[in-house]
Amino acid sequence: MKKSVLLIILLLASGITASAQKFALIDMEYILKNIPAYESANEQLNQTSTKWQSEVEASTKEAQAMYKKYQSEAKSLSEEQRTKREETIVAKEKIIAELKRKYFGQDGELFKQRESFIKPIQDQIYNAVKEIAELKGYSVVLDRASATSIIFASPRIDISNEILAKLGYSN
Repeated sequence: MKKSVLLIILLLASGITASAQKFALIDMEYILKNIPAYESANEQLNQTSTKWQSEVEASTKEAQAMYKKYQSEAKSLSEEQRTKREETIVAKEKIIAELKRKYFGQDGELFKQRESFIKPIQDQIYNAVKEIAELKGYSVVLDRASATSIIFASPRIDISNEILAKLGYSN
């Protein structure tokens, strides 16, 4: 009997604490779209990426032209000339691969630029979310844009506009 009563009290206590937790949602895509610095950083990154992509494509076309020329002249070249041309083409392809890695690789220039432009904005958003969550007593703040398991959420718990206001971007 004592165990049953104790178990019931424990369940009620855990139910009360679980229901006391407050949740909020943000829409990171919506917030970022309303921050002009993010839009300009994205535009700058896109321009840089396009420039670098053009450079890689130009080098690739150059290598392809070298290869086509080699194929058409291969029969008339000596063994030494063929080997030299093949080495030149392989060297060009290695340069292209290195260029791709340098610009677009995991630790490439584009990644570093994205980090330097976008990270400060994300940090500002995180700090604003943290301040509002602590101020209003939210236990959990979820990102609606990245949480694919959220099927429905009441707009009343979306604090995206509060985050924008906290950052100085009224909407």
